[in-house]
Amino acid sequence: MDAKDILGLPKTAFASVQEKKPRPPKEPQRKPDGVSREVYALTGGVGMAPLMPTVEASHLKRRPAVEKEKEKVTWQWLPFMSSARSDNLQLYHWARVVNGTPPTGDYHFAKYNTKADVLKYTDEEYEKYLTDPAWSREETDQLFELCESFDLRFIVIADRFPSARSVEDLKSRYYSVTRALLIARARSFDEVAGNPLVKETFNAAHETERKRALSALLSQTKQQEQKDAEILAEAKRIMESRAASKNAEEAEALTSFDNAMVTADGVSPLSHAHPSSTATLPAAAVNSSIPASLRMLRVYLRTQALDQMVQAASASAGLRIIKRVDQTLQDLGVNLKPKVPTKAVCVEHLELRNEILTLLNLQKQLQNKEAEVSANRENSFTEAPSTPKRANRDVDRSFVPDTVGFGGERAGKRDHKRKSTGRFMDAPPSPPQSNKRPRKLKASD
Repeated sequence: MDAKDILGLPKTAFASVQEKKPRPPKEPQRKPDGVSREVYALTGGVGMAPLMPTVEASHLKRRPAVEKEKEKVTWQWLPFMSSARSDNLQLYHWARVVNGTPPTGDYHFAKYNTKADVLKYTDEEYEKYLTDPAWSREETDQLFELCESFDLRFIVIADRFPSARSVEDLKSRYYSVTRALLIARARSFDEVAGNPLVKETFNAAHETERKRALSALLSQTKQQEQKDAEILAEAKRIMESRAASKNAEEAEALTSFDNAMVTADGVSPLSHAHPSSTATLPAAAVNSSIPASLRMLRVYLRTQALDQMVQAASASAGLRIIKRVDQTLQDLGVNLKPKVPTKAVCVEHLELRNEILTLLNLQKQLQNKEAEVSANRENSFTEAPSTPKRANRDVDRSFVPDTVGFGGERAGKRDHKRKSTGRFMDAPPSPPQSNKRPRKLKASD
């Protein structure tokens, strides 16, 4: 028995109750590439909307679905004629036939049949411009006929020529005649000045020498080639040594010339009074040292050389001195770098910088001398008359640490402040008075 029997209910299910249909399983979605797991979970498993339309890479590799009719290709033995031939010769070859249609048009290789443009001359032109005692009219006519037949292949032309003429003679005669015809038929020389035959004349002697040298080079043995290589290496070494010695002589001559110019201009001898100060180097030393490194390049910018000269001239000076030099130039209205860096301008600019460095050095020395004079004058007033003068005031004194009191204050600090400067500072303290009379006692004591 069950609850339905107790309640008297039928054992069949209610009509309103419907059996639940099983849901089809969801296909697992794969996380797209480039999207993090957290972002993919926030979107509920739905991929992010693309910023722009995308096409899968696999679709790009597919060929477009265009229906083409299948071509039926066959190869047939067909006749053909070429426009390059003037005898209408008919030949046969295998040709590709598509859907039963044979190829039409001219022969494919006929476009490569190019011919040289050989000029023709008249009797009047020959008598007026082309006569040559070394060549007859018949030989000239035969030469031009062979040049037209063999397209200026002078090796073949020399083999077919009836008389014994060299290739250089044939070339010289052909090019001289053609050049004379071009100049004679032109209205002005400027019209044919750009033509290669007019611009460059053929030199038969040079062509003969070139062929002879080429033949000698090609007929050399390995021993001769090795010997030539050694000769070339030795010649290169000699040239480099000569160039180095020439550069050294130029540098020496420039140095001596600059020294002579500096002496003639009358540089102050105070600049040489202190050898320890290298900030006042003469312009000749700078001009001879720095360009020597650039002179090996043969070609260099003068502004680059000027920068190196300025750096070398102010290498020993400090950064403060260099800034003072630049400030002095600006006060004088002079550019830090010349706008027109010619050789003369660069030399004057360097001389001005050296003079400013000398001036600053002299000012510094003057300040030091004035400080010494003032210190000696003060010491002469502060010292006692009976005290002998100190021979050396720059002797280092031994360091004596100050004693510190209980409260962290120096013991003699106040005493030193209370003491007055002057001759009493060096006087010894008075001895303690031991003969004082004792104090009288009062009644309360």
